[in-house]
Amino acid sequence: MPRRATFSRTTKETSIELALDLDGGAIEIATGVDFFDHMLHALAVHAGLGLRLGAKGDGMDHHHLIEDVGIALGAAMHEALGEKRGIARFGSCLLPLDEALIAASLDICGRPYLNFRVSFLRENLGEMPTEMVGEFFRALVDNAKVTLHLVQMNGHVAHHVCEAAFKAFARALAQAKAVVGDEIPSTKGVLE
Repeated sequence: MPRRATFSRTTKETSIELALDLDGGAIEIATGVDFFDHMLHALAVHAGLGLRLGAKGDGMDHHHLIEDVGIALGAAMHEALGEKRGIARFGSCLLPLDEALIAASLDICGRPYLNFRVSFLRENLGEMPTEMVGEFFRALVDNAKVTLHLVQMNGHVAHHVCEAAFKAFARALAQAKAVVGDEIPSTKGVLE
């Protein structure tokens, strides 16, 4: 069965249209925040996702836009994973990017939890506030209903640290979403 989902949401703060294919496809991303687009593109490539995303925000400080894209992507992931039959469920990655080193560990378990221990020495990457990196992952985790640990082991160049975090998550997701059997990977027999 195709593992796809769409998400559409319009509020007074944002307008988002998203189509996700967990098993690959075209990648088209336009949020109006160039560095964020770069990170989302890297995520899609390294996770093996098909992702079409168009998003517009209120233009204030991009807080609402970045958080709402996290909500949309997380909700689409949750829907596309369905009952999670046959997935590996767990994924982890220790990802280097020059001096940056980020550890990511993911459990597609139905229980949202984020341990985000990543810090930045700059307030912005282009127009993207670095404080929003954690908020993006928090929104994604809450709506995908997954457990994610993102821990910075090294790094001081903000661009490298941020990109390594997105790519480490992506590689962990690629492992965890992989179909490796036909059972639901839980002793309970169900994953929410």
